[in-house]
Amino acid sequence: MARRRLPEEPLSRFAVWARRLVLFSLAVVLLAIVIARAGLLDTLPVLVTLGAGLVLAVLGILVAFVAFGVIWQSGARGFGHAVTAVFLGAALIAYPSYLGYKASKLPMIADITTDALDPPRFEAIARLRTRQANPVLYAGLYTAEQQRAAWPDIEPLMVNVPPEAAYEATMALVTKRKWRVVNARSPQAGRRDGFIEAVALTPIMAFREDVAIRIRAVGPGSRIDMRSASRYGRIDFGDNASRIRSLLEDIDDLTSVVKPERAPPKPAAPAKGGQSARR
Repeated sequence: MARRRLPEEPLSRFAVWARRLVLFSLAVVLLAIVIARAGLLDTLPVLVTLGAGLVLAVLGILVAFVAFGVIWQSGARGFGHAVTAVFLGAALIAYPSYLGYKASKLPMIADITTDALDPPRFEAIARLRTRQANPVLYAGLYTAEQQRAAWPDIEPLMVNVPPEAAYEATMALVTKRKWRVVNARSPQAGRRDGFIEAVALTPIMAFREDVAIRIRAVGPGSRIDMRSASRYGRIDFGDNASRIRSLLEDIDDLTSVVKPERAPPKPAAPAKGGQSARR
């Protein structure tokens, strides 16, 4: 006798849609990253696209949990689809969730400087910012107080080398980091400060972050001030402070091995005529 084949349990539609939503969210997130890194769109449209992808991932996880309940009660198939949706969706929202937690511990500022009273100005960078971007003018002393409370170590760097050497060291490190220099003026003794403006990129999304560096003569050495600001958003998740800290530490290390220029020796005073003349 031929064996009867038992009918298969139906596939849960919730499980199918959970997987579809999460896979589609993955495609949207990857598309946002590619667009951002290629510079095809401005930051705001990219953020909207990225946010939509993350919302779809959360929705897919919620639908997956509904699928678990349906599968438990009805015995329908699709458990693997639901598990895939949960794990893939969780992987997509893990890092943004960490950033959200990090943001809750930090002040709502996105413009950090070592000199709040006279921050390095954005000159060429001001022409690169759109109307929707953050203002180029520094926010003021309230922002400075918030910065001081969160990052008390962000302060000017004093180095024991002349401004010319400090400028060359700074430019070498900016170039090594592959920041795009948009304005640079070497220092001139007694006439002007050294000045560098550059655009840095965030690691994953390649968002543009603006940097201004000023090198000023102080006695025989130099004072280096820096400003790093996000073009968009009210919070930078600590990126600007980390960027300033990292660069100034490297400048300090690099200039510490550079011997300061010594003043040329003064010529010996001429001997008096009565002592040098032969009798």
